[in-house]
Amino acid sequence: MTISFFIGGARSGKSKMAEMHTLKLGKRATYIATCEVFDEEMAVRVKEHQERRGENWSTLVTPLNLAREIKNIDPTNPILIDCLTLWLSNHLLKKNDLEKKIDELADVLENSKSDIVLVSSEVGTGIVPDNALARKFRDNAGLMNQKIASVSDQVYWVVAGIPTQIK
Repeated sequence: MTISFFIGGARSGKSKMAEMHTLKLGKRATYIATCEVFDEEMAVRVKEHQERRGENWSTLVTPLNLAREIKNIDPTNPILIDCLTLWLSNHLLKKNDLEKKIDELADVLENSKSDIVLVSSEVGTGIVPDNALARKFRDNAGLMNQKIASVSDQVYWVVAGIPTQIK
């Protein structure tokens, strides 16, 4: 079991790099999508991701219950989770206990028998957000990314489509 974590900014190429990495771990893979489609722009993004992945993937849409889903997947094929920051925002908007959810996910990752690849956005390198909700999201995303990196075997920072292994 290996945990690989891909992190970078918006449109950095992190999802594509994570997809390629996942298929090196097995010919068939499970893609866990955390986003919910609420508008046309997001629908287009989802379609682009699906078309890029092709037929070697089975897809599960799991906006909230990642830990449970990971436990239920057959560990013989690798799992790609894209993306943790959307998962975090789903929990934030539902007013769930973020620290508890992050700890639960980290625990399941550490005890899983699957090869798991995770994608997350780095949101703390920009300006300080002007409202409390955005600051809460930014702060919790930073804490989540630290926690997931700490339980990961490999961490890749992706910039301009170029992955650099930092752990």
